[in-house]
Amino acid sequence: MSACISAEPALDPTLPDLGIAPAEIADTRVVVAMSGGVDSSVTAALLVAAGFDVVGITLQLYDHGAATGRPGACCAGQDIHDARRVADHLGIPHYVLDYEARFARAVIDDFADSYLAGETPIPCVRCNQRVKFRDLLDTAGEIGADLMATGHYVRHRLGPDGPELHRGRDPARDQSYFLFATTRDQLGRLRFPLGDRTKAETRALAARLGLPVAAKPDSQDICFVPAGSYAGTVARLRPGAAVAGEIVDLDGRVLGRHDGVIHYTIGQRRGLGIGGRRDDDRPAPLYVVALDPARHRVVVGPREALAKRRVHVREVNWLGPAVPPQRLQVKLRSTQPAAAATVALGPDGTAVASFEAPQYGVAPGQAAVFYDGDRVMGGGWITGATG
Repeated sequence: MSACISAEPALDPTLPDLGIAPAEIADTRVVVAMSGGVDSSVTAALLVAAGFDVVGITLQLYDHGAATGRPGACCAGQDIHDARRVADHLGIPHYVLDYEARFARAVIDDFADSYLAGETPIPCVRCNQRVKFRDLLDTAGEIGADLMATGHYVRHRLGPDGPELHRGRDPARDQSYFLFATTRDQLGRLRFPLGDRTKAETRALAARLGLPVAAKPDSQDICFVPAGSYAGTVARLRPGAAVAGEIVDLDGRVLGRHDGVIHYTIGQRRGLGIGGRRDDDRPAPLYVVALDPARHRVVVGPREALAKRRVHVREVNWLGPAVPPQRLQVKLRSTQPAAAATVALGPDGTAVASFEAPQYGVAPGQAAVFYDGDRVMGGGWITGATG
């Protein structure tokens, strides 16, 4: 296999330091979580080329029949077939595990219930937290694996206090926001061989290695949400969830009607169907500033009503030192840059992030992830925000 790999820098097959002595590599079993995509396939290929004892595992997470033939259906349908083809190409054992029931309980139900509560959930974080990095990691240990590797674009580093999680080298592909809930113990058994690469480098390696998924497009949607229809998925999972109600302004005046709170999220501007307010006889846009699922109300207001400086967080997973630095950078959405804030850890896994500049569109159910430079110091789930 190594003879097929170019010596060009972009195609350098050298693995980052996985913390394994060269003499121990052949005796080190690594389970690779193979989704059927390019990233996990290249991860498996690199580990095989380095001489590790590699086992591929693919999780079937939801109805196989419903996903058959649908592109981008991660962990079902065509992707399971693709993962098996890659494993055969590499000459490694491959197993498909039926995790459908536990995925439904731990991820899909949480997704639906969060929307009903007026939150904006991130099911990919819950999947990593509750399925891949908990259940699958336990299964890896049961079959004698020393480590588990994934195709995430993050970096694993050994620091003075143990394993650390760092951003991926390529800012456009960094996935550290989605892995904030990974615990220290899990980090000790996880490795991310693609963290120092760009996506272009990974695809180039896939093509040079002749992997059958080299040209496969990336999955764009949440795996169990066809065509990005979040509200439609919630309505299907929770019949009767789309209850009509009122759209009101900050003073409680009724401006219009809606077809269900599940269709809205904090910071939303488009699709309100009520026009704008007027400032000095000039139209100004309205935004969703709050959701009141108990009264089936969507509250709208001007952009300035979205400005928040204090963000409250629960279920904090702390990966930093015992005495946390106060001033960090905090990322509130995966698509937004991190902003400077003072983070105070509280009791029972809570925290408050006080920002130096106001933040807009802070939505309960999203994650607040704490960084010190490139290092992920931890994070938690947003419960609310104040001005």
